Amino acid sequence: MTDLGFIHRFIPATQPGLPPLLLLHGTGGDENDLLPLGEQLSPGAALLSPRGKVLENGMPRFFRRLAEGVFDLADLKARTLELADFIAAARTAYALAKPVAVGFSNGANIAASLLLTRPELLAGAVLLRAMLPFEPQAPPDLAGKPVLLLSGSNDQMIPAASSERLIEVLQAAGADLVYKALPTGHNLTQNDLIIAAHWLKEFGLENL
Repeated sequence: MTDLGFIHRFIPATQPGLPPLLLLHGTGGDENDLLPLGEQLSPGAALLSPRGKVLENGMPRFFRRLAEGVFDLADLKARTLELADFIAAARTAYALAKPVAVGFSNGANIAASLLLTRPELLAGAVLLRAMLPFEPQAPPDLAGKPVLLLSGSNDQMIPAASSERLIEVLQAAGADLVYKALPTGHNLTQNDLIIAAHWLKEFGLENL
């Protein structure tokens, strides 16, 4: 679908009561990329999966970067607000509850940006291989907001200091943060799937 401002896929829920998942792909992915992951993480949940609008050498992303790990902060801000508008419009169009963002790499970074700028739009977030997208002037109010952050201890794409700073910012903002460093690189593993699925199941039980 191309309405609501983003090319996207929407899969309605088949199990009532589960929080919808907002699936945010990594560089080079698209609106189809994380659908199998979403179906495995929370079978029967509604899935909302937009395609990033920025192209880097033909590969979709959610915001521009100037170099690896160096973000175009003005574009990041604009794209975050644009994605926020899409979430609000999609919730109305599809009669959705607040979604849990599930983002990988670039998608995890814009999910973190959403948490820092428009946290009221999300019920929680699963951040897979995220770094701090920008340094907030003041911590947002994330009191009690559930966040799962999974990093790779051998990830060559994300400096350890950036992951650590994201943890500090989320904790200072009051997020209900679960953090695990897995023995892998930037790629996703079966451990990611198991941990995230368990976290989402607990999240769903607590919010019934």
